[in-house]
Amino acid sequence: MGKKVITLVPAAGLGKRLGPGTNKPFYTLLDRPLLVWTLDALQRIDEIEEIIPVIKESDMAMAGKLFERYHFPKVRRVAPGGKERQDSVYNGLKLLDGKADVVLIHDGVRPFVSAELVREALGGMSGVDGVIAAVPVKDTIKETVDGMVTKTLKREALWAVQTPQVFHYGFLMEAHERAMAEQFYATDDSALAERAGGRIRVVMGSYDNIKITTPEDISMAEVLLRRKTGIG
Repeated sequence: MGKKVITLVPAAGLGKRLGPGTNKPFYTLLDRPLLVWTLDALQRIDEIEEIIPVIKESDMAMAGKLFERYHFPKVRRVAPGGKERQDSVYNGLKLLDGKADVVLIHDGVRPFVSAELVREALGGMSGVDGVIAAVPVKDTIKETVDGMVTKTLKREALWAVQTPQVFHYGFLMEAHERAMAEQFYATDDSALAERAGGRIRVVMGSYDNIKITTPEDISMAEVLLRRKTGIG
């Protein structure tokens, strides 16, 4: 693309669904913390100039030791996490202070991001405000109210959204500022971009690009990592 690409990695989640007291980004997956697997994958992608993890302030010291131990040259600064994921991303955007053309957002608990997917997302930025990775849903989706089905949604039109998500920096910053001013919260950045009138392109993600959220996800991630790394 020839533009400066900076990646924000939200990693301030508590991991409530993994169990009490679980600090999700630092959960040990095989022999390394989950966040380390993710940062290592991003570190290897040439198009990414800088990586900024977003970390809970109480975890800053632990994170700093990890970054030093595993040596991530592209991690040169860290943003403080906020109460919600949206607050965390906004803190990261403010840290950039306009010194990026394109910002790529990738969950710290998605360790299977590939260079090919990042490049496809970056390559799709022409003529749009953002690009998101997603996969077609496999199951029939029902809309319910109080446990009763109200509607069956058209599966062919439904996509399960992932990260990476890529945006022109100025547009995403304006979308976040508008949402914050109006106290509007969403579960991903593309929802804020859509709300601000943005044109968002979808590129095909990967069913292996899982987000580690539940104990079942840990089991799947271990299988994928063993296949990828050859660790027994």
